[in-house]
Amino acid sequence: MTNHTHARRAIALLAAAASLLASAQALASTLITGAIVHDGSGAPGKPASVRIDKDRIVAVGTLRPRKGETVIPADGLVLAPGFIDAHSHHDRGDYADRSMPLLLAQGVTTIVIGQDGDSDAPTAEVARRFTARPAAINLATYTGHGFLRDKVMGENYKRPATPAEVTAMQALLAADLKAGSLGLSTGLEYDPGIYSANDELLSLTRTAAKGGGRYISHMRNEDVTFDAALDELLDLGEKTGIPVQVSHIKLGVVDRWGTAKATLAKLDAARAREIKVTADVYPYEYWQSTLTVLFPKRDYTDIETARFALTHLTTPEGMLLGFYAPDPSLVGKTIAQIAAERKEEPALTYLKLIQASEAWKAANPDGGRAEAVIGTAMDPRDVADFIAWDHSVICSDGMIGSRHPRGAGAFAKVLRLYVREQQRLTLAQAIHKMTAQTAEQLGIKGRGLIRPGYKADLVVFDPEKVADRATVEDPGASAVGMMMVMVNGQVVADQGRPTGAYSGQFLKRGVK
Repeated sequence: MTNHTHARRAIALLAAAASLLASAQALASTLITGAIVHDGSGAPGKPASVRIDKDRIVAVGTLRPRKGETVIPADGLVLAPGFIDAHSHHDRGDYADRSMPLLLAQGVTTIVIGQDGDSDAPTAEVARRFTARPAAINLATYTGHGFLRDKVMGENYKRPATPAEVTAMQALLAADLKAGSLGLSTGLEYDPGIYSANDELLSLTRTAAKGGGRYISHMRNEDVTFDAALDELLDLGEKTGIPVQVSHIKLGVVDRWGTAKATLAKLDAARAREIKVTADVYPYEYWQSTLTVLFPKRDYTDIETARFALTHLTTPEGMLLGFYAPDPSLVGKTIAQIAAERKEEPALTYLKLIQASEAWKAANPDGGRAEAVIGTAMDPRDVADFIAWDHSVICSDGMIGSRHPRGAGAFAKVLRLYVREQQRLTLAQAIHKMTAQTAEQLGIKGRGLIRPGYKADLVVFDPEKVADRATVEDPGASAVGMMMVMVNGQVVADQGRPTGAYSGQFLKRGVK
């Protein structure tokens, strides 16, 4: 296929999208023709046309245009359900740019927030705010365990919760589930979740199960005690019957690089015992978190722990400051570079950076986050194996304005690297993981498939050109190759550019 042909098709698609927007008030149906339809089921793509009436798909197959119908020609391009980001932080900043251009450029039409135990309001309030001021993408949320602890325990959280406090948290969680929360999320490597006892988690997980929800967890550890952390998650799933999901699954310890297949065998064995365990994964060898996350005992004077972290869990060269309120001039530098400038051991530099950030937080109690770091800690072989697992789905774990490129590139990178270049997944498999499989694993109804009755969240893209452009050096570089994105029947992006339509909806668990 020539570049001239692609250009001609792109112009036609742009014109059709503009026509759709101009005629939106007429509420006429829309017909997308000439596409190779990957319906999200995992079946190979096939030529078909798709008719949309208002916000729903009404027909798929060999269809002729009706009188007055808007026609979008997608000649030979892929038409797929919109991608669902199973683990996102793109809501941070309260959708300052509601058009969400970096997400739309990847084909993402729904994000799932409330991750890592962190949600900032009751689900009913999250829904109210989003409905009053929607974005270009849909939104679903978990209830954060940290949010529950904060509401019930306040500043006195560095301890296990009492039975009365657990009961109070259960009541808040039950209310959230009734309001449409997907379930309970935990961040057990972070404050305040790190102080919770297993009994507390079991009680809350039982409440989530009773309410028809799910459990998703940033486990207690992703490196040295990974196995024990995974056992805790599997035990919760076995005792309650609730679906359990490993957030951004990884082996973040150098000593275990290359052993993902053994972990997957353990997960498959758990599934054989009818534990409904799944995972989400992002396509990068580096994470973004806090400087403190590698200190499970929270002792920021322990030089041996710092040395261990910089030897077995990452390296001084692999720890790059993405945000640092005490001294913004250090942003973009690694611990190795800062240590060299200061002429001191990297482990000592590491401790001093943490100590300064803790002092800044104490002096600025309402100042927000103090620091963030990007840590290189995974093996690309493990990442590929986790992505290829039958029961994993794709996430970004990303946000707008981060130094980590995953917020702008994760989904496009999967299509470029694991489909086109490495061929670890077929295009149909990758789309399935990003759409119908994600919707099923998270309890999102009426999305993720191109079938009559489903909501019209759709993407049109060139499978030979879709690619990520974001890097650590340029984390906000937009992906390319997405020709059109539709959310609830409205075109929200054309030729990679937002149209200004804000047709996103708040998605309640189990509600179409």
